[in-house]
Amino acid sequence: MFEKFYPDLMLDGVWDIDLDSLQKKGIKGLILDIDNTLVPQYTKEADENAVKWIERVKNSGFKICIVSNASKKRVLKFNDSISVLTVHRASKPGTAAFKKAARLMGIELCESAVVGDQIFTDIYGGNRAGAFTILVKPIDKREFIFVRLKRIPEKLVLRKYKKSTKGS
Repeated sequence: MFEKFYPDLMLDGVWDIDLDSLQKKGIKGLILDIDNTLVPQYTKEADENAVKWIERVKNSGFKICIVSNASKKRVLKFNDSISVLTVHRASKPGTAAFKKAARLMGIELCESAVVGDQIFTDIYGGNRAGAFTILVKPIDKREFIFVRLKRIPEKLVLRKYKKSTKGS
């Protein structure tokens, strides 16, 4: 029952993603969330860490597309310093934005990895779309109230996930 919410991989942050390992799995593109995945929720622009990491990902041969539920203005402002493909007002966990991201990158969804900090938007949506999914821990504790409320059932899913992966 909970499996549709399980990530393929769980890490502390994007910086911990083993890009060589992803390439060996046939991953050619990353679909990235912004808030609390690349930068804290209230950060308008890509910070130095995000810029350097994105550059490393690009230099490793990956295509990148930001997929965010945020407004066009927010996504474009964030993208100023990283210049990647973007999809705004994504309506995650719907699959349309993930499909659009793969199309923009010129790859199949099965060749993409969705990276985000929320199970019920990023991971569930990525799983439904047929992508490899990577859950990262939120960068900042400060979050909008509706996100904090979603974190409560996320804890249950994470407990089930951790039990299912013991001994693997």
